[in-house]
Amino acid sequence: MRVLSGIQPTGHVHLGNYLGAVRGWVEDQHHHDSFFTVVDLHAITIDQNPAELTKAVLELYATLLGSGLDPEVSTIFVQSQLDEHPALAWLLECTATYGELHRMTQFKDKGKGSESVRAGLFTYPVLMAADILLYQADRVPVGEDQKQHLELTRDLAMRFNHRFGRTFVVPEPAIPKVAARVMDLQAPERKMSKSQATPLGILYVTDKPEEIKKKISRAVTDTEARAVYDPEKRPGISNLLEIFSAVSGADPAELAERYNSYGTLKSDLTAALVAELEPVRLRTEEYLADRGELVRIMRKGAEKARIVAGETLTKAKEAMGFIVA
Repeated sequence: MRVLSGIQPTGHVHLGNYLGAVRGWVEDQHHHDSFFTVVDLHAITIDQNPAELTKAVLELYATLLGSGLDPEVSTIFVQSQLDEHPALAWLLECTATYGELHRMTQFKDKGKGSESVRAGLFTYPVLMAADILLYQADRVPVGEDQKQHLELTRDLAMRFNHRFGRTFVVPEPAIPKVAARVMDLQAPERKMSKSQATPLGILYVTDKPEEIKKKISRAVTDTEARAVYDPEKRPGISNLLEIFSAVSGADPAELAERYNSYGTLKSDLTAALVAELEPVRLRTEEYLADRGELVRIMRKGAEKARIVAGETLTKAKEAMGFIVA
């Protein structure tokens, strides 16, 4: 089975990214033919400082390696280093319809009817489809907020196959059941997000132990004395229990029964997070310390990805009637 997923370089990897996606990728690479990509072309649907974009891509790639993705086991690449992505996106844009793209909820939320919104924000779900279909992925780990885009990918693949002959694998979604939605530590009613972050509400995988301790100790809970797992009525403490569950493997309701004190729970959760994340931080710093070696690994990943992407693009162009030189 071939697995593909991607992540945007829009800031440091936070705990939600790690527990909901990256850690699962590390496990997947040992069981499947795995492709993981830094989707930097998606990042330019909003204003980007070129120097900051370069830095963000390098930091994200280093963090993926530091988290345990192995370039000798899986294919880890940067989207913009392969021209096959925008090339296939154009072929798929000529397969998609205006109505399909206009119904995308993220475009409605971010565009809000403004005529100044970039056209790329409207069409980027098709680029996402190209990212997936280029690698003939069987399974795509996605968050709940990306399910609609994967459904579009499936629709475009089936439509293309029907019109031009079987060209693409129709991918299936894989949504993590545990810690797929880590909530903000200061506003537990909303998902942990780089776009809505508060200084203490978002925990990064490269935070130092003292930062982790500070953020967990100040995490919003409630006025009750005893821990109870009830995401609807007690979202703050339930968020901490779900994070603890994801790190320890214990059931969140069972964890709640162990603690009569929020202070003790937070202390134990801090220790568990430091044990999980400190090796990631140290490995990430090692990769960032040698930029030349990091770029070499990055280029090697692009070369591996291009073998598959190039074959798929050629197949799609020929199916549509283009003469491939």
